[in-house]
Amino acid sequence: MTLLQLEGVSVRFWERAAQYALDGVDLTVAEHEVVCVLGPSGSGKSTLLRVVAGLQRLSAGRVLLGGADQAGVPVHRRGVGLMFQDHQLFPHRDIGANVSFGLRMRGAGRASSAERVAQLLELVGLPGAQARAVASLSGGEQQRVALARALAPSPRLLMLDEPLGQLDRGLRERLVVELRGLFSRLGTTVLAVTHDQGEAFALADRVVVMRDGRIAQAGTPLEVWQRPASEFVARFLGFENVVPAVISGDAAATAWGKVAVPDGSPEGEQRLLIRPAGVVLCAAGLRCEVVSRTFRGTHVALRLRPEAGPVLEAECGLAGAPAVGDRVAVTFTPAEVVVLPPETP
Repeated sequence: MTLLQLEGVSVRFWERAAQYALDGVDLTVAEHEVVCVLGPSGSGKSTLLRVVAGLQRLSAGRVLLGGADQAGVPVHRRGVGLMFQDHQLFPHRDIGANVSFGLRMRGAGRASSAERVAQLLELVGLPGAQARAVASLSGGEQQRVALARALAPSPRLLMLDEPLGQLDRGLRERLVVELRGLFSRLGTTVLAVTHDQGEAFALADRVVVMRDGRIAQAGTPLEVWQRPASEFVARFLGFENVVPAVISGDAAATAWGKVAVPDGSPEGEQRLLIRPAGVVLCAAGLRCEVVSRTFRGTHVALRLRPEAGPVLEAECGLAGAPAVGDRVAVTFTPAEVVVLPPETP
């Protein structure tokens, strides 16, 4: 069942020469679904959250929650929770008072409020911390308190704006797993904005990639990763092996030579993506020089300068990885080749 629906939502800032922050956005979020919105700075991610929360007026379109048009509905009556990157905790209040703030604003009794706060602090991994001072908290603990505060009034939709952006990578990776489990247990419907692709792909049921105020692609993490909808999406996800190609039958003519393509690929002039995992070191093939190598924990990322064509990105195992300056040969795996749809204006 759909909880949130955006229909043709546009936001225009006239002071920026009539620039659109959002341009005809259509989006649905189902109950109990976790949707993460990705995109470069200025793509409209945070504006989208502000529109749903009622903090930003629309230039056109509608926002519906539970099927009800939210036009004219004030922020405090929309039943949504919003958690910001900087957490915005009250430094002069202890943890318990921070978490119970929304409950008190809704007139909850002291006993029921205390019980709810205790339950939430247990859920977020801070049991019995009600009396602790905010100033004593680490960054990860502040994030947990801010999350408990956002969840306290039981919002029908929880919105997160770069929730882990200020934390170090190790802590982010640990907390995103905890968040995924927490939202699953609570059945929370979540709309989150992040610039971190790993965070989005680990947290979301569905990923939305934005560009210039429009949705460039929406799908499951696996769909978006395996089949980018455009060269923009592919490059935003970090894929650099994109070249023009002319496809005929089961092969494409490229600057790197002939490349096998998946069955049923469209013929003619196309743009071709080869994922790094599909650039395979071999005994005979396209000759390249290793210009850099980066240890990535489970594999080594290579940058290769071929005899013809642009630089290639490749991956290989830790054992026997070539050194910078080595000469190697590569071939391409058809399963890792993607024919990119043409860019839409």
